[in-house]
Amino acid sequence: MKLQQLRHFLFVVEEGGFRAAADRANRSQAALSASIKELEKTLGQRLFEVGKKAILTPFGETCLPKMEQFLTVYQALEDDLRASASGDKGKIRIASVPSLVTKLLPSVLVEYSKKYPDIEIVLIDDNSVGVANRLLAGEIDLALGNCTSIDKANIDFTLLISDPIGVVCLKANELNNELNQSQGLTWQQLMAQPFIYNGTCRLLENTPAEALNRRARYTVENITSLFSLLRNDLGITTLPKLAFPANEPDLVWIDLVEPSLNRQIGIFKLANKSISPPAQAFYNLCIAYVQENYWL
Repeated sequence: MKLQQLRHFLFVVEEGGFRAAADRANRSQAALSASIKELEKTLGQRLFEVGKKAILTPFGETCLPKMEQFLTVYQALEDDLRASASGDKGKIRIASVPSLVTKLLPSVLVEYSKKYPDIEIVLIDDNSVGVANRLLAGEIDLALGNCTSIDKANIDFTLLISDPIGVVCLKANELNNELNQSQGLTWQQLMAQPFIYNGTCRLLENTPAEALNRRARYTVENITSLFSLLRNDLGITTLPKLAFPANEPDLVWIDLVEPSLNRQIGIFKLANKSISPPAQAFYNLCIAYVQENYWL
């Protein structure tokens, strides 16, 4: 039993005759009649009464709703698969460092959702090591984070933003009060302050500022806890600029000028492995959006 035969059967029913059905199928009337006869032979029963008019037999009446249902389901499946292949339907899983979830990703997701409203998006925030590990484990399709924390042999990394590292402290802190607007801070100026280590302080490693990590009084991984300690004047820390909240009332972000450091933020996927069309569409849109619209 062939799919085309079922379609020809429905054409005859819907058009009310073999000639009109043949025109709709873009086939000769003889070819369409032969298709119906072959279907009847396969089923072992006549579908239409003998004669010129397309009148269904009792068996044909029984078959009609079943064939309509099957072709409806088949068409829905075909449409769904084509939509998935073109990137119009499906699901993507993205892991990102928290600073991008709050600063960059919402704008990209707005644009993506306008173009692909039927794509389901699963968004996970994690630290830079976590997003890379999730990608390598196959838990996600795409990751956004810091390139220094990834295995470059297994991951295809595309740079999006060079994010400068700065010092975060209370606005009332002497580091801010004594600072001229044109100046930044050196790591030596921070040594007299209690230091709070957070996950992004890994970026200080292998630089003179690594001395701050070694003398940290507090170690905090959660960003909410970090800002709570900072607002209670328990110390200072270093953070990438994107990780610092906009319109922060109590704290200030100040350039770290010695050493001058940047966090290289990008989007990455597994190397030598294809991603789904919806994920590829997001990957392309994210890169294009940042290149056209984003600056620090």
